[in-house]
Amino acid sequence: MASTSSNLAAPDRERQSFFAHGMWIVLAIALAKLLFHCYFNNRYGYFRDEFDYMACGDHLAWGYVDQPPLIPFLIHVCRGLLGDSLRSVRFIPALASSLLVVQTAVLARELGGRRFALLTSAVTIVVAPQYLSNGSLLGTTCLEPNLWMGCAYFAILAIKRDDPRNWLWFGIVAGLGLQEKYSIAVFGVGIVAGLLLTEQRRVFADKWIWLGGLAALLVFLPNFLWNAHYHWPFVELMRNIKAEGRDVVLGALPYFFQQTLLVLPLTAPIWITGLIALFFSQRLKIYRVLGWSYLVCYTVFFVLHGKNYYLAPIYPMLLAAGAVTIESAIDRPRLTWMKPAIVALLLAAAVHIAPVVVPVLSPDRFIAYMKYLPMKLPVMEHSHERAVLPQWYADQFGWEEIVAETAQAWNRLSPVERGDCGIFAQDYGQAGAIDFLGRRYGLPGALSGHQTYFLWGPRGYSGNCMIVLDDSKEKLEQLWENVEYVGTSADNPYALEREIDVFICKGSKFGTLSQLWPTVKRWR
Repeated sequence: MASTSSNLAAPDRERQSFFAHGMWIVLAIALAKLLFHCYFNNRYGYFRDEFDYMACGDHLAWGYVDQPPLIPFLIHVCRGLLGDSLRSVRFIPALASSLLVVQTAVLARELGGRRFALLTSAVTIVVAPQYLSNGSLLGTTCLEPNLWMGCAYFAILAIKRDDPRNWLWFGIVAGLGLQEKYSIAVFGVGIVAGLLLTEQRRVFADKWIWLGGLAALLVFLPNFLWNAHYHWPFVELMRNIKAEGRDVVLGALPYFFQQTLLVLPLTAPIWITGLIALFFSQRLKIYRVLGWSYLVCYTVFFVLHGKNYYLAPIYPMLLAAGAVTIESAIDRPRLTWMKPAIVALLLAAAVHIAPVVVPVLSPDRFIAYMKYLPMKLPVMEHSHERAVLPQWYADQFGWEEIVAETAQAWNRLSPVERGDCGIFAQDYGQAGAIDFLGRRYGLPGALSGHQTYFLWGPRGYSGNCMIVLDDSKEKLEQLWENVEYVGTSADNPYALEREIDVFICKGSKFGTLSQLWPTVKRWR
């Protein structure tokens, strides 16, 4: 009987320890965040990249030109279960962003935090603009912080419990991360560098960290082989983007300033405190490897001119460390008032900044709201500078108009012509919109030379009849005998892609579309 009682008590103690120190409050906050995103996630329209993920999800493979396969696979499953509505498509990011709240609080708890540290670390994730944005749009960034922090969690456990078996789990999560976005490799390099620079370097004498590396390689291997088979398309894409000068390159101070914007300037004292504590605090110095990993990742992304948000997945662990450190610093009677004040100040700032990344306002009200912001919103690509809305909003508009104009061209064709008439779009946004939104008009799947659409090829079309979007009549007349201008998509003042010309082209001069196809490749 004593043995039975002991066995029954163990799971109860585990549940009690998990929900102790305010974890119930953290779970309530995460649930509130999930409901918040689910409510507001259908206010505008489908985002450009969401069309790409759905199109790739319709062509399941072990890789794509611009991304690994995990997000397309997950959205394929999600659409099958929940449908195609905006809320359905964005359920995965809403769930992942809410789960990050819990993950960060768990990190704070493992670092020795109590109720205030757990609550504060959770609130910092709720209020951070980047994580609010992650919960509002489907993209490779939506799961990235979860996977990075999954790795950080097992690194902490390996160090805290002196249990190297956790490095195996680190490797498994890192392998999944590589199937989601390749940038987690930089975090892995940062962790390895941190281990080598601290007393934790002794783990390299143990088999488990090598088994973890092997596990990461095995999980990642299918995508690695896919890239090798197609001659490293992602490497070619990155090289082309750099050569074209598409991205805005930031100097040292603007880059650091935009890091503070990603996670809210008011949280900067928290994560900077966490970073310092990882190096100098007696309590946290055994986790110094995490501090080194941040410095390595920061340096790599800055030197390689990575976009400002590439570093965003790493901040939850710094926010957790900072919350733990601040909790200890103010854990005295005369400073008790600071605890609710800090939380209240963060939440108040979130209310003010949330419209920047969550569509709680109408477009016109948001344009008016931008005038009262203390700074200009960052622009990551030069092509985005012409939009009246920031790119993450602008690319949710204009697609319905483009597809409707394409349908006008399709309706001019006879039933016989439609059998061998493809629709060619210039980028995956246009092509994906036709694939997804064009179904209601009876449009066939689109063709494009952009990113993975190029690998999908001409799909059997001869090229003798084509509907072509966003090109000039002069160029098209060099390729077809007859080029008919159909019209221009209705203007949408909020869209980045506006007033797109549509043509019907007949009588090819180039032979077959298969012969022309190598020239339409556009990886940038």
